[in-house]
Amino acid sequence: MPRKVTSFDVARLAGVSQPTVSRALRNLPGTSPGTRERVLEAARELAYVTSDRGRSLSMRSTQRIAIVSEELTNPYYPELVEPLRRELAHRGYRTVLVADHADGNPVGLDALTDGSYDGVILTTTRRRSPLPRDLTERGVPHVLANRLLDQPEASCCGIDNAAGARQVSDLLAALGHERIGVIQGPVDTSTGKERAEGLAAGLRGRGIGVRRELTRQAPYTHDAGRAAAHELLRLGRPPTAIVCGNDVVALGVLSAARERGISVPVDLTVIGFDDIPMAGWPLVALTTVHCDLQALARMTVELLMDRLENPDRAPVERRIRPSLVLRGTHAAVRGDGRVPPPAAVS
Repeated sequence: MPRKVTSFDVARLAGVSQPTVSRALRNLPGTSPGTRERVLEAARELAYVTSDRGRSLSMRSTQRIAIVSEELTNPYYPELVEPLRRELAHRGYRTVLVADHADGNPVGLDALTDGSYDGVILTTTRRRSPLPRDLTERGVPHVLANRLLDQPEASCCGIDNAAGARQVSDLLAALGHERIGVIQGPVDTSTGKERAEGLAAGLRGRGIGVRRELTRQAPYTHDAGRAAAHELLRLGRPPTAIVCGNDVVALGVLSAARERGISVPVDLTVIGFDDIPMAGWPLVALTTVHCDLQALARMTVELLMDRLENPDRAPVERRIRPSLVLRGTHAAVRGDGRVPPPAAVS
């Protein structure tokens, strides 16, 4: 009895990897037309037939979804993970949280592809992360929440960061600010890149330039925002407003302003992004860009359910439009356009 032809035989004849064969035969993104044709030609030559048994085993349901998230010390992530959990529970799925450490030690691929999960939601993916491609090659359904890739590999749902940043630029222009400090988030994330580019474009449209000496990049943490703010506020001509990559960074800016004896918003306007719950606390009252995480979670789960039912469908992108929330950390620029000298800082 002749030996049954396998996908490894096709891969050997086509000169590609077995995951590439799987991706090409399923017409998934990430395979060039030439490679796909070479795989198809090899499959025809070997009379290769896809194993229905293998397909049925790969589609065995566990009713569990993995959510890849940073450690929950960042208050943004619990606010995103919880509505994701509720949406999944509503559809009969249990949620498993998989930590993706922010210290450069990413989640291991094997932890997501050992058959423990029906699908994966990625919330911390960097713009050029190989993880989505790896999941595709392993046949694991997945979507991205709050993040996008430079080259689309999977369906994703994110905030319209550029639109939110433009609203911030409109507010600052209306308040008369021209020396505007910017503490950008990491540029290797879609959120950091889009918010920075959207703000710069919006300000240029208002005739206001983003000055290099008033721009800093920082992780999305309180301490990083505080340190960057101290750098900006000790300049000979400090900014009259500081726009932050997210609310946690903005909290760090507020801490630095208080330490330097600078009044917010009389002498310094501070604007965040995300509208985490503590941004609305009366003690903080942060002016920020509100992102509807309930809508983001709902749409993300809908995309994942579609991916589970239609694994060969091309990736799609969805955006949630944000809105500006005016609270107590913005004001018109002072007549002299200057921040007063700082108090002593220990």
